[in-house]
Amino acid sequence: MSNTKKALRYFAKYLKPYWKGITIVVILSLISSGAQVMAPTYLGRSVTALTTYLVDLKKGTASMNTFYSALWSMFLFYLLSQIAIFIAWMVMSKFNADSTNDMRENLFAKFQRMLVRYFDTHQDGKLLSLLTSDWDNIFNAMNNAIFEIISQGIMFVGTIIVMFTINSTLAWTTIATTPFILIISVLLMKKARVYIDKQQDEIGDLNGYITEQINGEKVIITNGLRQESVDGFKVYNNKVRIALFKGQFYSGILFPLMNGLNLLNLAIVIAMGSWMIISGQISQAIGLGLIVTFVEYSQVYFQPLTQITSIYSMIQLALTGARRLATVEEQKDENEVPNGKVISGLNHGVKLENVHFGYNKDKEILHGVNISVDKGQSVALVGPTGSGKTTIMNLLNRFYDVNSGKVTFDGTDVRDIQLTSLRNNVGIVLQDSVLFTGTVADNIRYGKPNASMDEVISAAKQANIHDFIETLPDGYDTQVSDASSIFSTGQKQLMSIARTILTNPPFLILDEATSNVDTVTEEKIQKAMDTVIAGRTSFVIAHRLKTILNSNKIVVLKDGNVIEEGSHEALLKEKGFYYKLYT
Repeated sequence: MSNTKKALRYFAKYLKPYWKGITIVVILSLISSGAQVMAPTYLGRSVTALTTYLVDLKKGTASMNTFYSALWSMFLFYLLSQIAIFIAWMVMSKFNADSTNDMRENLFAKFQRMLVRYFDTHQDGKLLSLLTSDWDNIFNAMNNAIFEIISQGIMFVGTIIVMFTINSTLAWTTIATTPFILIISVLLMKKARVYIDKQQDEIGDLNGYITEQINGEKVIITNGLRQESVDGFKVYNNKVRIALFKGQFYSGILFPLMNGLNLLNLAIVIAMGSWMIISGQISQAIGLGLIVTFVEYSQVYFQPLTQITSIYSMIQLALTGARRLATVEEQKDENEVPNGKVISGLNHGVKLENVHFGYNKDKEILHGVNISVDKGQSVALVGPTGSGKTTIMNLLNRFYDVNSGKVTFDGTDVRDIQLTSLRNNVGIVLQDSVLFTGTVADNIRYGKPNASMDEVISAAKQANIHDFIETLPDGYDTQVSDASSIFSTGQKQLMSIARTILTNPPFLILDEATSNVDTVTEEKIQKAMDTVIAGRTSFVIAHRLKTILNSNKIVVLKDGNVIEEGSHEALLKEKGFYYKLYT
């Protein structure tokens, strides 16, 4: 499917529910355009009536009744046109706001259903440009361009019909330059479309770079790379500038071109009308009114062409945005397994059975991994960076699915379990904790929104963060966010642990929870981890080996393979790879 067809189908999908409003707008546009098309005929009649009056004045039989009648008719038609446009604009504004609201809601909901892989392979800035730049372009086009296309399209057709009804010779003269105009317009629009599409892609890349640089600002400053960051920005920004200039140049040149052709066409129409009067094809009295009528129609005929070409850039930006959003909507959702098994708790244990997996097809990360953890036990995963520890965590929670083999809960493949049920039974404390905008209490009860205040406080006490919260000005009602947080990295981790304690999951994954903290905070986190692990089946991923000494079993990974397995003491006695890591 071509990009344009994809974009048009996207618009059709969201405008279809508002067909009643669209029908009203089309009918009102027909009335408005029809009235606007008819008005020039009465302008011509008023000129003819005035000419006739001046001739009859000499005869003493002059009357202004026809002149006034034509003038009032012209005024009423123009008034009707404006009233119809006003009502159509109000109706269109309503369904445009509603349809773009549907687009925003569906896109954000789509993000919440998509595979983790999509977010791992797309920069935050590029995703943000979908939610800002592309949405803005679509809204602007729907609020302006769509109405113009409907009304101007109707006016264009109506003008041609009325012109041929009045005088076919002058009608052909008026539209004679149209083929030339269309050829030039198509060539310029084709060029403009290429660069406008590229412009939006380059803006996405620029937003991605900006987001990356802002997130890494401290690293940039500490390494003295501010100028290098600016230089990198200039490279991306220059690409946007070039694409923006070329897109705006090719689309913008259409408007002055149309204006120039309009003036040329006007001169041709006047010349043709004058020649017809001189050659005797039409009388002088009728001819003057006819010329005035077609001078007006020449303007009306070119108005749709001029208006549509002037907003072409807006239309193309909207089509590009719709194409990009449609591409997102085409992405796969997580497989919810609607008829899958619903689990409640863990009765036996969790296993990885001959698991093979790679994020890319041509590069396997895990090579036939077998790991088991019985109910109530804690298994620690250790190994050098890149050995596959975090990958295993991604498979346990079905962020990704195995290429072959299987991950089972109580013998049931996780791919046969309802996702909601699976994740309700799995708690994860990630290496990088996130706080959301809201109160401290809201953040702790994030995974259990209906939790009572007593439950929140109890979870905070178990996570060793209660005392700090009590020192805050508003205690648990203190407003926080991840961007401007009053919590240190370690305190965020304790908050995350409190959040997990509150949800009380039967199976727990701790992903290097102490890797980014000092030794004092590490001790607090370790106590909180011991609390949350107690009695639960868990996987603990850690670089600091002293945090997993009490685990029931330690699994040593290297290059995606399990190379050693056993208790801390047993592995030390073997004096193998774990022994080297530990010592």
